[in-house]
Amino acid sequence: MPDALAPDPFTAMAAQLTPKRAVSYIRVSTREQAQRGGSEEGFSLPAQREANKRKAQSMGALVVKEFADRGESARSANRPELQKMLAYLKEDGGIDYVIVHKLDRLARNRADDVEINRAFEEAGVRLVSTSENIDQTPGGMLLHGIMSSIAEFYSRNLANEVIKGMGEKARNGGTLGKAPLGYLNVRARDENGREIRTIALDEERAPLIRLAFTEYATGNWTVSQLADHLNTLGLSIPPTPRRCAKPITTTRLHKILRHPYYKGTISFQGVEYVGAHEPLVDEETWSHVQAMLDSHRYGERQRIHNHFLKSTVVCGQCGARLSVQNAKNSKGTIYPYFVCARRCRLHDCAFTAVLIDVVEDRMVDLYRTIQLSAADRTQIEHYLYDELSQIEGDKAKAVRSLTTRRTNIEDRRRRLLHAHYEGAVPLDLLKEEQAKLSTELNQIERQLAAYKADAAEVRQHLTQALDLLEDCHRLYQAAPGHLKKLLNQVFFERVLVNPLIDEEGRVILPGEGTSDGANAGGPVDKDAAGRTGGEDSAGEEEGTGDDSGGEGADADTPTLMPHSIHLADTGSGTRLSALLISPFDQLTSPSLHAAAHAHHLQHAAQPDTPTTPPTADDEPTSSTTRTTPTLVGERCSTSGTASQPVLTGVGSGKSLLVPPVGFEPTTLRF
Repeated sequence: MPDALAPDPFTAMAAQLTPKRAVSYIRVSTREQAQRGGSEEGFSLPAQREANKRKAQSMGALVVKEFADRGESARSANRPELQKMLAYLKEDGGIDYVIVHKLDRLARNRADDVEINRAFEEAGVRLVSTSENIDQTPGGMLLHGIMSSIAEFYSRNLANEVIKGMGEKARNGGTLGKAPLGYLNVRARDENGREIRTIALDEERAPLIRLAFTEYATGNWTVSQLADHLNTLGLSIPPTPRRCAKPITTTRLHKILRHPYYKGTISFQGVEYVGAHEPLVDEETWSHVQAMLDSHRYGERQRIHNHFLKSTVVCGQCGARLSVQNAKNSKGTIYPYFVCARRCRLHDCAFTAVLIDVVEDRMVDLYRTIQLSAADRTQIEHYLYDELSQIEGDKAKAVRSLTTRRTNIEDRRRRLLHAHYEGAVPLDLLKEEQAKLSTELNQIERQLAAYKADAAEVRQHLTQALDLLEDCHRLYQAAPGHLKKLLNQVFFERVLVNPLIDEEGRVILPGEGTSDGANAGGPVDKDAAGRTGGEDSAGEEEGTGDDSGGEGADADTPTLMPHSIHLADTGSGTRLSALLISPFDQLTSPSLHAAAHAHHLQHAAQPDTPTTPPTADDEPTSSTTRTTPTLVGERCSTSGTASQPVLTGVGSGKSLLVPPVGFEPTTLRF
């Protein structure tokens, strides 16, 4: 009786005749390798495929499925096709071999190699390499481990060499990898036939990238709005062999605005180097854009009702910004109003809505008020030029005096420190005195630096400021909205709409509860001469004498104080009070006008005195006693020594007229 448990000979023969099943895995590291030669797979992938097929045939196996990772590094096991292959082996259960061209095609990381081979063992699959002779014997497994370790070493060493080369390239100002949007990677050959890789501007996209920075710096756009605007102008992501051209997205534009490459900087491993490429944006615009982006870190609000006055006008009663609201009458006509944002939110402000058209008209009146006549401009220019010449003549003596004061203060600081070491001065007193001396020393350093400015440059910028004041009304009327906004930012720190008035008719500044004492004066009618600075009292000032016995300032010298411009309500229901930015707050000062007029009359009474403005080449006048205010509140003593500056103008705009270092201790600045 035959044994029922004996295997069927026909079944065993059929199993021997059935071919083994195998899967093939092929890989290249970069997409460029996968696309060489004009074909979709380049050269390496077809070569690996053919080698794997030949190996399968020699083993009597049939390749039932192929997995190909194109442009994926073996340093990570997180590769799409590799993960699909591991899942396929687990689900199918009938695969005998996994064939690779070389072990480094599968993994270049020893830990990943161990995990992948464990998955092969669990699926009952044997790993086969067409280039290395590995098997399941102890010798074959040892060879596998050695080859895997060598592959990992090669990968890590190659990465170190690449990083080293990238660091050297960055230090030399070279561009790392693909050029950002707005630039092109260019390949050329020198006279010896060697390939040279450089960066050139993309003539189509570079102007739009430059426009993106300059427009965003104005504060009139959100990133989303600007992206839409740039798309309408034709800015797009250039096409690639796999993708067509795409419009720029908000996320992509945000990255562009943050990318330091556009200001001429190469960033590598947290270190910035000066790039050899042409920047698309200057450092000042770049910094302004970064500040704008930082201020919008928690999101940007879509500016539905944008207006060129919104950055200038504020509520005259609480100081909050004014927002735009539209009202519609029964006929459907829309009337835009300025409303107090604080009142809308907290309901604790008495400001009533004002028609925007009325505020616009009053702003035109405001420019008419501050505009200089030709005669006033000439008198002020002559007067200030004479003052600058006087300062130039006093410069050498003033510098000597300031240098002596600086030396004395430094000696006092050293003596104070020695006294503390000897126990004569307690620590709290030392800190207090050191702070006072440091403050005084910083003031002297600023004054010394200011004296280094070029006289001709100061005169040039002063002329520019007076040119603006002489023509500001016409410029403002003719300018479009975005230029009106810029003009407002140049002239005004803020403009109060319908501010509170005290019993004497003086403006009460928001949040202070006190009248504008520095500018005490009644409102000015828009058609009048218009400059109400009130009474500019002469404040007390410190003497400028040092330890060597320098004399103090002339106590009779009037102080040139900044002032506001007030426009009274003339029937429109709207009054304005404008706080001017330096130097315009002083160039429009009544005390300066009075001093300039007196200077003009004095020269008119002296026929031999030249009336043309002096130039930088003229000899400076001799040092004499002055009893009139200087350009920006700086006063000299009877000995010609410069005193402490009475006023330094603080503005919110750019330094349009004078660079950070001026000609005298207090400079003309925006």
